Amino acid sequence: MTTLEEAKDAGRARYTYRLRVSSTARTALEAEWARCRWIWNECCARSKKAYADEEKCGPARLDKMLTEARTANAWLREGSSVPQQQVIRDFAKSRAKALKDIKARLPQHQRAGMPKCKKKHAADPTLNYTQRGFRLKDGRLHLAGGIVLSVVWSRELPKPPSSVRVYRDSLGHWYASFVVATTTETLPATGRVVGIDWGVKETATTTSDAHDLPHPEHGKTATARLARHQKQMARRRAPRGKPQSKGYRQAQAQAAKVHKKAVRQRQDTARKWAKTIVRDFDQLAVEDFRPKFLAKSTMARKAADAAIGTTKTALLDMSRKHGRTVHLVHPAHTTMDCAQCGARTKHALPLSERTYICTECETVSPRDKNSALVMLVRAGLNPAVLIV
Repeated sequence: MTTLEEAKDAGRARYTYRLRVSSTARTALEAEWARCRWIWNECCARSKKAYADEEKCGPARLDKMLTEARTANAWLREGSSVPQQQVIRDFAKSRAKALKDIKARLPQHQRAGMPKCKKKHAADPTLNYTQRGFRLKDGRLHLAGGIVLSVVWSRELPKPPSSVRVYRDSLGHWYASFVVATTTETLPATGRVVGIDWGVKETATTTSDAHDLPHPEHGKTATARLARHQKQMARRRAPRGKPQSKGYRQAQAQAAKVHKKAVRQRQDTARKWAKTIVRDFDQLAVEDFRPKFLAKSTMARKAADAAIGTTKTALLDMSRKHGRTVHLVHPAHTTMDCAQCGARTKHALPLSERTYICTECETVSPRDKNSALVMLVRAGLNPAVLIV
């Protein structure tokens, strides 16, 4: 499977569409996934055995294992070889990344981890097809093995896709994610620049007051509904070792639906704001902020609801799509430096202190606004060329 990052690096992008799956197609997809899941678990077992015997377990050996398995099992031969071969590729990439992290002696919490077995009732189906495994005909998606799916075409594909991933989400909805070559839709030049600082009180603070992104609080809005369904799950939970009741599964599905809606609202807000920024500015000085560490702080819930990572990703994608220049600025000391004279405070400012006062030039400004200006200065852009 081609990850989103790999697709971007190769000049490609994903276009995802909802699928209308008939009962016949659903049965065929689930059967195909059962074969692919078996192959993945077999790769995990072979990998453990190769590690114990101090042998190699590369893609070539796994391909040989797949050939032998398909020869010996008619059940595997009933399915297409394309998604099964892609499972081998996915496993090999995952294992290679884990071994690379081990060899680099990364801390345990930073390692990718070795691939693990996929459980039948815990792993959602995901099938990958290359060009020889699918085709589009009359607006429908035809997969190898005679599986025909109806696609809800919410937008047109800019170019013929090179691969497709068919998967089911936590709500039971099926989607098709096509990989296509990216096309640059250049917007008219504006001659303006902007600095962007990420935060929790406001998701994004810019050098332009009109383009700040306040905290949307979509998760906070959904808290009451989510708590109701989670209480239902707690009341209906079956004793350990017994299957969950129908009522528990219904409450679980409703809770997942609330989570999914909040996620989509965050993505929608991020895309709309990113489009506004990209339309109004030619060059963007963006703080290269990684919000993962906030998950272990007292601001974890509010930081997760702010969706800084989602917003940053949307901004980078939109800038790449429309040919805008993005300068990623290292976040070190951006809250301690003065944007006017460049002086640095002698101690880190606590989060409760929201006003920045320079001890050298005595400039007084909002803390986040000063940081946004620091982004522009570090990127080598002229702070005077911006919207006020």
